[in-house]
Amino acid sequence: MSRGVAMTSQPASKRGRISWFLLFPTLAILAVVIGWPLINLILLSFQEFGRAQIFGAPPEFVGLGNYQKILGDEAFWRVMQRSVIFAAVNVVATMTLGTLVAILMQHMVKPMRYVVQAGLLVAWAMPQLTAVIVWGWMFNTQYGVLNYLITEITGVDFIGHSWLSNPLSFFAVATVIITWQSVPFVALTIYAGLTQIPKEMVEAALLDGASGWQRFWQLTAPLLRPIFTIVTILQIIWDLRVFTQIYALQGLGGLREETSTLGVYIYLTSLGSGEFGMGGAIAVIMVVVMAVISVYYVRRTLKDMDS
Repeated sequence: MSRGVAMTSQPASKRGRISWFLLFPTLAILAVVIGWPLINLILLSFQEFGRAQIFGAPPEFVGLGNYQKILGDEAFWRVMQRSVIFAAVNVVATMTLGTLVAILMQHMVKPMRYVVQAGLLVAWAMPQLTAVIVWGWMFNTQYGVLNYLITEITGVDFIGHSWLSNPLSFFAVATVIITWQSVPFVALTIYAGLTQIPKEMVEAALLDGASGWQRFWQLTAPLLRPIFTIVTILQIIWDLRVFTQIYALQGLGGLREETSTLGVYIYLTSLGSGEFGMGGAIAVIMVVVMAVISVYYVRRTLKDMDS
């Protein structure tokens, strides 16, 4: 009998070895691409690494000195607060508009739906820097179409108004750009989930007299909760680490000190000031925040799957 058990367990162990063998190339690539740079980043955050070290001077181990300086710096906390608020606004705007677009696509005829999907893919595929340049022309102080339309519609001379010189309007422009490029991912993902809801359940809700709002909150939202959770967490991570749009808009006229987010702050601390150790410490703090969010996302997803 034990021989029979051994014979039946051997194929399972063999399959396990084959699985690990097939996973090894992926794990090796992840270790090289993600693991090794992360280890170097952590080591860098415990060192004093500046311009002198770039030219060959040995780095000095400072322990938690970089973290103490960062956590005791009021500028860092202002940037952190600004980044969190900015990410929250972008996530709410993106999720709301993306959900509305997904529901709208569900009620469109096929030809129109294909046109909308093609437009979403174009916006999604556009490089971030290209999107900033295009929107920067639209918000241009002298020749922007937005200033021209406001002048024509309201009769108030808006030509010459700078949208990027004021921090509040600067982040409004950044929100428009980021939301415009993020909505396609949310809309297409949620639309894919909407197509998997059984039509019988929707028809039963209609027969029961449920309104569109009731059908969404009592039927659609619970069924698509795992998708909403995944997309929301991904948007939080992406919007917290945004860099290209903010940095490019600052180059077009934004006030750098009052508009920097975490990604730009890390760049300016490392390359701008030459404090690579300090920049590494900020990056590690950011990685920890992302890891906490990712763990929450994984646990929430597994919980939804089990339920």
